[in-house]
This record gives sequence, structure tokens and C-alpha cells, in this order.
Amino acid sequence: MMPEGLLPGPEPASQTMSTTPQEHATRYDNPTIIMHWLSAFLIVFQFVLGETWHWPPRPVHHLMVVAHLTIGVILTVLIPFRLWWRLTQGRHFTAQLAPLDRFFTVAMESTLYGLIGVEIVLGYAWRWGAGQAISFFGLLIHAPFAPLPHETVLFFKTLHSWTAWLIIGLACGHALAALVHQHVLKDSVLARMLPRRTPTTAP
Repeated sequence: MMPEGLLPGPEPASQTMSTTPQEHATRYDNPTIIMHWLSAFLIVFQFVLGETWHWPPRPVHHLMVVAHLTIGVILTVLIPFRLWWRLTQGRHFTAQLAPLDRFFTVAMESTLYGLIGVEIVLGYAWRWGAGQAISFFGLLIHAPFAPLPHETVLFFKTLHSWTAWLIIGLACGHALAALVHQHVLKDSVLARMLPRRTPTTAP
């Protein structure tokens, strides 16, 4: 969902031990790939839950809300760790980008990371501000502050919804750009984030 590999960071020598030189030059490292697709799936699933949990009756509605809150806590840990990995351990392709391409891609990456961080904070502010606990697999995490005025809670709720739509819109644009690279420009941009294919041998 989010572009990777454009924030500055070191290139660990240990990454070359499990891949060939060609793979090292053309693919992201496995932790980056796993966290990319995991966070993409969780964010899209979060959006679907938030937009549809009012449809089913209460038992299912409650399970959807708990799932949304639980995934929110997971993303609270996953996103900062993913950013730390990108800055310190992940593989980078900065030198392969033209200056203008690098500018727009870094801008997109920074915007998405920033919006996701804001969305997470707004989720806590909305829930805790309404005097409700965050449920993490049924474990209740209570608010560290007193309930906020109704107008403030409604403001956080509205911003949370708008930010979610903005994230999904930018993510769709990012996915479309990746498909253009794959099928129109026919370069290796999308392939960098795909799992390594196991070569087949002839019988």
C-alpha cells in the first residue's frame, strides 16, 4: 500500500548472505515485503470494518468493533516498527530513481505514513474521549484521561472518517501507479515488492 525504500538508511551487509547479487539489487528484503503486505491488508480491512459495522445486528456488530479496535492496537506497534526498519535495516533503491520521481515518491511515502499515524491517534482520541475502553482481543485498555465534551468527540470521529477515506484514496493511487509501472512502463518497480519466485527445474 505504501511505497518503500526511499527514506535514507544503511544497507546491512548481512542482507546479501541469503540472496544472490541480482536479487539483492532488484528486490526488497523479506521483512520489508512482509510488513508492506501485512500492513496493507490490515489497513484495507480496517477501512471495510469501519464502513460496514453498522449493517449487521448487534452481536456481529460488536465483534466487528472489537476486531477494528484490536487491529488498531496491532497497527500502533506495527507501523512505528516498520518505519524504524525502513530507516535502519531495510533495503533501498534511491539511487535508481530520477530526481523528480524520487521527490514525488518520497512525498507520497511521507504523506501516507503521516496520515496513518494521525488516523491511529484519532482512533484512540475518539474512543477514549467518549469514555470507552479500547478492546485488544477482549482485554480492555482504559482511557488515561477523563471523557471529553461531546462536540470534541464528534470532531475526532469526523476527522477519523475523513482521514480513512484519504488514506484509501492515496493507497489506490499508489497501487494504480505500481500497475502502470508493471504493465505500461514494464520496469521492475512492482516486482521489487513481490515475494521471491522459486525457480522451477525441468523434469
